[in-house]
Amino acid sequence: MEFPVLTVNPAKIETACLVVPVFKDGDLLPAADKLDDASERLIGQLLDRGDFEPSLGNVQLIPFAPGLGAERLLLVGLGERAKCGESQLIKALDAAFDAIAKLPLDDVAATFTDVPVGERDTAWKARVTLEAAHRACYRFDEFKSEPAPAPRLSSLTLLVGDEDQAAQAELGARVGAAVGEGVSLTRTLGNLPGNVCTPRYLADQAQRLADGADGALNVEILDEDALEALGANALLAVGQGSAEPSRLIVMEYRGAEDPEEAPHILVGKGITFDSGGISLKPGAGMDEMKFDMCGAASVFGTMKTVLALKPRINVIGVVASAENMPDGRAIKPGDIVKTLKGLNVEILNTDAEGRMVLCDALSYVERFKPASVVDIATLTGAAIIALGHHASGLLSNDDDLALDLLDAGENAWDRAWHLPLWDEYQSQLDSNFADLAHIGGRPAGTITAACFLSRFADAYPWAHLDIAGTAWASGDKKGASGRPVGLLTQYLLDRETEAAETRPSVE
Repeated sequence: MEFPVLTVNPAKIETACLVVPVFKDGDLLPAADKLDDASERLIGQLLDRGDFEPSLGNVQLIPFAPGLGAERLLLVGLGERAKCGESQLIKALDAAFDAIAKLPLDDVAATFTDVPVGERDTAWKARVTLEAAHRACYRFDEFKSEPAPAPRLSSLTLLVGDEDQAAQAELGARVGAAVGEGVSLTRTLGNLPGNVCTPRYLADQAQRLADGADGALNVEILDEDALEALGANALLAVGQGSAEPSRLIVMEYRGAEDPEEAPHILVGKGITFDSGGISLKPGAGMDEMKFDMCGAASVFGTMKTVLALKPRINVIGVVASAENMPDGRAIKPGDIVKTLKGLNVEILNTDAEGRMVLCDALSYVERFKPASVVDIATLTGAAIIALGHHASGLLSNDDDLALDLLDAGENAWDRAWHLPLWDEYQSQLDSNFADLAHIGGRPAGTITAACFLSRFADAYPWAHLDIAGTAWASGDKKGASGRPVGLLTQYLLDRETEAAETRPSVE
C-alpha cells in the first residue's frame, strides 16, 4: 500500500474518498473546517439537521462532494472530545477503514493527524492510521471456493496541516505500514489449519523470508537429527507422538555496524496443533488449538517488519515448533525428560507442552550471548482468567527489560501487564523424582509457568509474554489478531534508538 503525505488544502485534494473525523460537539477540526468552508457548510448542515450523528465509530458516506476535489466524503464519529484517547481514535479508524474496505475505492485520503489525542504526536497518529488500514484490508480466504471481492485500496494519502509535521507523518506511516504487513503475516500463519501449517511448513516460511531479503536474513533449520545430537530432548519429547517432525528455526538479522554486537532475541512457541497429547483436551473448541503457534507467528511477523524497517541492531528470531499428538510413542504423565540445559523434568500433564519446547530454545540461545531475550507464547489459560483478552501477561527476571517492554506496549497500543516472578512461587515446581516438575498446580498458573522457564533463562536478561488471551479471537470473529507484533517492533525500534545514543560519535 502506498502512503503519500501531503500538506495541501484538503478541499483541493483529488481522491476517490476523503475520510473526515468529526466530534460530537460540532466544533470542527482544522481539516474538516476547511472542507466545510469550501462546500458551503456541507458538513455543518448535516450535523445541524441531525443527518449525521458523530458518536464514536459511526460512519456516513456522502457520495457527492460539491466544491471539493474529493469525489466522496466519509464522515467518521469520534464521540465526545473530552473522552478522545488512544482507544477512541483506534476504534474510529477501524470503523472508517472497515467501511472503506467494502467500497470499490483504489485510493483514499485521511485527515486523522489533526485529531488531538493526549500527548500523541503526528508520527503516532500516522502509524496507527496505516495499521488500521492494513487491518481492515486483511482477508483470509485461501480455502474459500468463491471468495468475496478483495478490498481494492492501494493508496492512502495522509493529509497534515503543517509542513513541519510531514516528516513525522512519513516516519510514522512507514512504521505503521511495516507493522501492518507483519501483522498480516502473523494472522495468516495463525489462521492456517494444522494440516497445512506444520513445523516443516514454518521452516519453509522462514526460508521464503530469507529468499526475499536480499541477503539480510540468514536461516538455519535444525531437524530432529540435529536436535537429538544437540540434546534438545524436551522439544523432541513434545513432538514424538506426532507423525510431523519437530523443528527449531533460527532467523538471524545483522543490522548493527558490528555484526558481533549482542543481539536481541525473540523466541516463539510454535505448537502447530495442540491436542493436549495423552492429557487430551475436551473436543469442544479444540479446532482453535491451531492457534497455539501464534507466538511463533508473531516472531515471523516481527522479523518481516524488521526486514522492512532495517533497524541498526542485531535481531534473532527463534521458533521452537512441534505438533502435540497422542499416539503410542507420546510422552506420558510421570515421564522424566532430560533437557538441553541438563535439568531433568518430570512431566505431570502433557497439555503443558509449550514450556517444554521453549525451555530447550531458551537454553539454545545462550550461545548468542544476547543483550535480551523475549519469549512469546500462548502458554496458559490462567492468563486469560487473570487478564482477559486485552492485555498480554509479562514476567521477567530483569526489571529494566520489563519496563522497556511495558513502555513499548503503551507506545504501540499493544499493551502488556507486569505479573510477579517472586522466588516464593518456585517451590510449586518441586518434584519428588526429578530436578523439577514442569507444572505447579492451579494456583498462579501463569506465574509458575514463567517460573519454570526462568530456570532456563538465567544467563541473560529475559522476559516472557503470555499471549493466550490476546493472540486470537473466538466466536463469529474467530481468527488470529497479529498481536504482539506492534509491541515487539516498538521494543526493537527503541533498542535501536538506545544503541544510537550510546555509540561513540565519529569526529
